[in-house]
Amino acid sequence: MTMKVILVAPAWRQCLWEDPKPLFPPLNLGIVAALTPPGIEVRIVDESVTPVDFEAGADLVGITAMTALAPRAYAIADAFRARGVPVVLGGMHPSAVPEEALEHADAVVVGEAEGLWPELLADFQAGRMRPVYRATQSRPLTGLPQPRRDLWDPAKYLVPNTVQTTRGCPFACNFCAVSNFFGRTFRHRPVDEVVQEVSSLPGRLVGFVDDNIIASGRYARELFRALIPLRIQWFSQGSLNLADDEELLGLAAQSGCVGMFIGLESLTQSNLDRIGKRVNHVERFQKAIDKIHRFGIAIEGAFIFGLDNDDAGVFRRTVNFARRCRLEAAQFSILTPLPGTPLYREMQEQNRITDRDWSRYNFAQVVYTPLTIPAEKLQQGFNWAWHKFYSYPSILRRLGWRPRRHRGILWALNLSFRRRVQKYV
Repeated sequence: MTMKVILVAPAWRQCLWEDPKPLFPPLNLGIVAALTPPGIEVRIVDESVTPVDFEAGADLVGITAMTALAPRAYAIADAFRARGVPVVLGGMHPSAVPEEALEHADAVVVGEAEGLWPELLADFQAGRMRPVYRATQSRPLTGLPQPRRDLWDPAKYLVPNTVQTTRGCPFACNFCAVSNFFGRTFRHRPVDEVVQEVSSLPGRLVGFVDDNIIASGRYARELFRALIPLRIQWFSQGSLNLADDEELLGLAAQSGCVGMFIGLESLTQSNLDRIGKRVNHVERFQKAIDKIHRFGIAIEGAFIFGLDNDDAGVFRRTVNFARRCRLEAAQFSILTPLPGTPLYREMQEQNRITDRDWSRYNFAQVVYTPLTIPAEKLQQGFNWAWHKFYSYPSILRRLGWRPRRHRGILWALNLSFRRRVQKYV
């Protein structure tokens, strides 16, 4: 009898990140599915677009979870286990707190699935599945299987074509879970393998879901040069020092880069130094943003409220700066101490964590005691910033000047944020 495995991505519910049409498909589960040996039937259920069928007749269920989605992941796991179906939990949150995750699962995968998932499946079939499978080292990214994109409907996503080219980030900001999961070692896939994967995708728009696609300038140059003949349009996440390397910036534009998500984090240098974002220098922000814009690349800036050196004026200063720089989009977050991060350990030692309901760890709610702004004022300022930045006058001022070829995408992004802001913030 054929073994049946279901891989589940829990959905965002009743929060800023819920959207009727999700941005990306669950690429991580596509990779896990590709790692599944032949002869095992595998199915992906993205709860954002498809309800979970608890009577589906699976032999094993795998569930991935970020911290804010952990309660939903646990509820799904408990429901399957109540029906006698074994469950495996993985992803960033279970990797950070495997003992907690084991209360809701038969096994937990800690770290990256490559090298662990096939072993777990073999152990399961042999009746000897262990409680914890732990990645002991960062693996090279050579020869990775292509994700099983046939297991989801691309029409259900705004950007169905997603590719990962690198893992890890050298900066290790104290609030970020990336270094805890992927490590500080920056790894990259062979450029020819990336080009082969991108060439196989339909359509011209690609999202590179890297944490910092330009962390290695040498690799990024090689990659961007190889992308130029493909004539695609792409966006990704990177650091502001992209503006320091004009050759790299030019290659990004030539290869089809239409936008970058960039963590600016704070307009106060002492905040940036404290959280470990030393690559950012506030006095260079305006010049760097202007330079990136001159190359036709849009910027979605990310800002954090509630850092220890913030004051009550941080909300107005930040929104005014983002509007003055004509950032095409922005994400405002409340500082959130994610399990496994240095920030979490620091706040735990200082007894500043006030709420351990993981569903509230969605970067939009206050779960700790701020040092300089009352929690209520922090929440109010956060809400005000989202509404002010995504007001119609703000959108018109920021996007009215953009080149025509980007305008449709940017308006769609801003209106999507505005809808969610009006509903949940």
